[in-house]
Amino acid sequence: MGRLLSLVLLVAGSAWATQPSAALSPTGVPVGPQLAAPSAVANAAPANRPPAQPSGVQIISVDELKTGQRGEVWTVFRGTEPEPFTVEVTGVVRNALGPGKSLILCQLTDPRVQSMGAVAGMSGSPLYVDGKLAGALSYQIQRFETVRYAGFTPAADLIEVQTKMAAAADSSAAPVAPSVANTTSDGFRPLRPVFTLSGLSPVVADLFAPKLAALGLSATSLGGSTQTASLNSQPSTLNSSPLTPGSAVAVALATGDITLAGTGTVSNVEGNAITAFGHPMLSLGEVALPMCAAEIVTILPSNMQSVKVANTGAVIGTITQDRLSAVSGRLGEGPEMTDVEVTVSSRTAPSKTLKFSVARQEQLTPVLVATGVTQAILGSNDAGLSKGFLLRSDVMFPAKPTLASRTLYSGPQGFQQGLTEFVQDLAQSLQNPYEKTFPKRVVFNVEALDENPAVTLELFQLSRSAARAGEVVQATLAWRDFQGEARRQTVDIPIDPSWTGRDLEVVLAPGRVLDEMSGRPRVLQAAQLRSFDAYLAALRDSRAADGLCLAVVEKTRLFTDQTSGTPDAPASIERIARAADEARFNHVDALVPLWESHVLHGKLSSATLRRSLKVDE
Repeated sequence: MGRLLSLVLLVAGSAWATQPSAALSPTGVPVGPQLAAPSAVANAAPANRPPAQPSGVQIISVDELKTGQRGEVWTVFRGTEPEPFTVEVTGVVRNALGPGKSLILCQLTDPRVQSMGAVAGMSGSPLYVDGKLAGALSYQIQRFETVRYAGFTPAADLIEVQTKMAAAADSSAAPVAPSVANTTSDGFRPLRPVFTLSGLSPVVADLFAPKLAALGLSATSLGGSTQTASLNSQPSTLNSSPLTPGSAVAVALATGDITLAGTGTVSNVEGNAITAFGHPMLSLGEVALPMCAAEIVTILPSNMQSVKVANTGAVIGTITQDRLSAVSGRLGEGPEMTDVEVTVSSRTAPSKTLKFSVARQEQLTPVLVATGVTQAILGSNDAGLSKGFLLRSDVMFPAKPTLASRTLYSGPQGFQQGLTEFVQDLAQSLQNPYEKTFPKRVVFNVEALDENPAVTLELFQLSRSAARAGEVVQATLAWRDFQGEARRQTVDIPIDPSWTGRDLEVVLAPGRVLDEMSGRPRVLQAAQLRSFDAYLAALRDSRAADGLCLAVVEKTRLFTDQTSGTPDAPASIERIARAADEARFNHVDALVPLWESHVLHGKLSSATLRRSLKVDE
């Protein structure tokens, strides 16, 4: 399992340039004394969107806010049109989120919102006080309060994130790992975007929930997507109207037949520059993630956490910043992503293909790719995979030869058991110190097998344990197919004259085991190699994942250089090389194959057996 996953290499690179942005825009929404009473607003028909204006937005600072001031928050309750609800300023909690990072505390006076509290998906809903932008709804205060309150990120912090897009154009920040916000059980909780998984069966969604949670993604299947591989060419109804403050917006990590996206609310719009959420999505720093249109189906009220149920629409731009106070990006083309295609075929059912694209980020990409492949396998009832399947993968890097692999699995259970290793190996492969590159495309072909490939090895013996040069020793293998017949195979081993006088062994083992026995490390360390091409070459230089390897081997001491071994190198050369680069040059005790053959093609066995062989004069 691990060998295939190392081959499915997605090498990380993250330097995306963005253009400088202008200032934030105002909304021009009447507020303050002109506001209607809460009951009137609650019963009114949905208002028009607050329009974006070309000039810089007027903001009201936290020092200007007064207790009792009335404000208006814009968000989408259903569909795509924003509408307002009323709040009352309670005060400012100074340094609530860190030095200089305060939080505006407001009581939710609108009857609609007072009954449900701050809603996951309202993240970023802009707050206006006296006609000026005060902040964006971003934090839940408590879960069981008798009077509903919410926390708002100040407008100045939103502008700070917006201006980082200009600075990012001249920098190349290192990727940041996803993180989960640290909150106490009764403190401030960011209204995390509602990450929805669509295109996955409940079995697959449950299987990957812990892996996504470890990355800070609390995903639910209570949502959908209007864009699939068959619909991508059709016009979307969700991006027909321009985004304005209060509009629903989604940030996607995967798009297509499988979609994973977090829904929030637009805080500000200036030309094609968008600021949203009012808090971090995953605290990734500089990113390149798809910005998507979104449609709110409904709101599910809860005393624990009310949630917006959303449909994710077409890609409408690129999110370039994921910071403490907001996310921001630009409308227009989406970012470069890795295209993934998974085709499942069998003799009894038509082939089915999943097509989706995943974001390019070291920690997220392995899990997202694994999720799609697992959906194709475990979510395909009519593909007949219960007996086993053959998985072929082709990974295509820009200007590099295709990296191909072929692996057998004895039923979907075997694949499920290897998922942890899948994610771990692929994530480790992403720590690439050589080149800033990602695969442009990854193609998987899953072929159902007519019978379970697992076999039980019952016999391995040599016709004799001593032989002379020029003779032939026969190796006999006997095995039993899974719930099937007993079978036998005889392999001739020609004795080479150069083996005379040497104590040898005949080894029967899986390819990955023989790789390790012969000095190839189970996990390739970056320090052992000097280029990305060498890394890919090392991945290609591995034995078949199916069947067993029958090999004549000799014990030796290998002097290794970038995973290539030289038997019995002179000690003087070894000392000089290791003094120059100890990480690159090393020595290991290993077995050197002198002759080998691949047996039991298309079968799976975990057996590792060794027999002695002596060659006399």
